[in-house]
Amino acid sequence: MMKDYFIERPKFPAHDFRREFRIRRKFFEIILNPIVNHDHYSARKIDALGRQSLSPHQTLTFAFHMLANGCSTDSTYEYCQLVKTTAIENLKRFCQAIQAIYGATYLRKTNREDLKRLLHKADKKGFPGMIGSLDCMHWEWKNCPTAWASQFKGRHNKPTIVLKAVASYDTWIWHAFFGAP
Repeated sequence: MMKDYFIERPKFPAHDFRREFRIRRKFFEIILNPIVNHDHYSARKIDALGRQSLSPHQTLTFAFHMLANGCSTDSTYEYCQLVKTTAIENLKRFCQAIQAIYGATYLRKTNREDLKRLLHKADKKGFPGMIGSLDCMHWEWKNCPTAWASQFKGRHNKPTIVLKAVASYDTWIWHAFFGAP
C-alpha cells in the first residue's frame, strides 16, 4: 500500500488515489497528523512479539476506504491487513477523532451569524434568499436485499438510492435525505 500511493514516486498517480478514496492525497496527509496526535491508537508501535504495528497510513487508508466505498471489513482485509475486530475499532476511533478535532468547527449546529453570512454571500452573487444549492446523487445499491430490489429500481434497472442534499458555498450541509429514486 505504501508503494502504491505514499512514497516519493508512487506506483499509481494522484487521480487514482482520489478515485479510490474520494479524497485528494494532499488532504489525506493534512488529516493524518492531527488524527495521530489526537489518538495514539493510529501511531506506529512495537507489539508484544517485537513486530511493528500498522502504520498510521494503513489505519487511515482503511477508514477512508470503508467510508468512501461503503464496503465491509472483510473486503479490505487483503489490501490493508486489518482483521475484522481491529478494523471496526479503527473506524470507531477514526470517527471519534474526527468529531473531537473538527466537531466544534464543522459539525456544530448553525447559528444566526452563519445564516446571515450565507444570505449575504448569495445576495452578492445575484441569488437573494438562497442559502445553498440542491444536489441529488443516484447511488447503485449493490447489496440491496432481493425482496426490496423492485422498490428501489432506478436508472439502468438496478436498485438505486438517492441522496438529496442542500449545501452552502462553504460545503456546510444544511439538509440531507436518503430515499427511494
